[in-house]
Amino acid sequence: MMMEIKNVSFGYNRKQTVFDDFSLTLGEGSVYGLLGRNGTGKSTLLYLMTGLLRPHRGEVLYQGVNVFLRRPETLSQMFIVPEEFNLPKVSLKQFVSLNRPFYPRFSDELLRSCLRDFDMNEDIHLGELSMGQKKKAYMCFALATNTQLLVMDEPSNGLDIPSKSQFRRVVASGMAEDKAVIISTHQVRDIDSLLDHVVIIDGSRTLLNRSVADICSHLCFTELSSGELTGDELFTQPSVHGQSVILPNRLGEEEGTLNLELLFNATLAHPEKMAQVFGE
Repeated sequence: MMMEIKNVSFGYNRKQTVFDDFSLTLGEGSVYGLLGRNGTGKSTLLYLMTGLLRPHRGEVLYQGVNVFLRRPETLSQMFIVPEEFNLPKVSLKQFVSLNRPFYPRFSDELLRSCLRDFDMNEDIHLGELSMGQKKKAYMCFALATNTQLLVMDEPSNGLDIPSKSQFRRVVASGMAEDKAVIISTHQVRDIDSLLDHVVIIDGSRTLLNRSVADICSHLCFTELSSGELTGDELFTQPSVHGQSVILPNRLGEEEGTLNLELLFNATLAHPEKMAQVFGE
């Protein structure tokens, strides 16, 4: 496994425990969606994964090495894009020149490709960009580092609708079998078509940790009118067209389209029922 989180406990103070005996494993070759209610520790978990926070108990291993040791050979293979960040008032070329030595797999070709996908060029000055443009430029650099682990916290915040579509294309184009991308977000509609794997946490509990293929082999996501409901539904919520519905995929033969928002709401509302669907 690329990332192993073993029996981790962490809190910012004695009264605020975020994780208690929390464990999770993540492999390579997938884009992971890390979902959870606001305040349930998603950002904290990302910082623990990348060695920016140290657990009080337990350990976080990246390819078998404790990330909190912060060894250069480990840090050079991971990159985090936090929700909020500041960039120096320098040109992108200067920023790249200063930071690329830390990442031995840095790719100029990948940087140029990402910039093109975002309708940007290499001659931009970071101090002259809007917040949305800064986020796009920083994500281009992050992808160009070509690290095996890329972690992004709320990456679509501040992006307009066309930029969100560009973001999905940029991330997909930078994927490879030896990489893993972890995206933490509450804007589930921005990433549902991008994901290979879904992890839903609620504090120290992992409510769901499944590949999209596995989810769709067990569940059908559809729209029905109120008169079409049969009672077999696992979860329903009102929609413009009537009811958004999750049904058991009893045949398990056809993979449908994932409705990530519906899955997220169902898992939070009925965690035990959803776990039973997957035989847990």
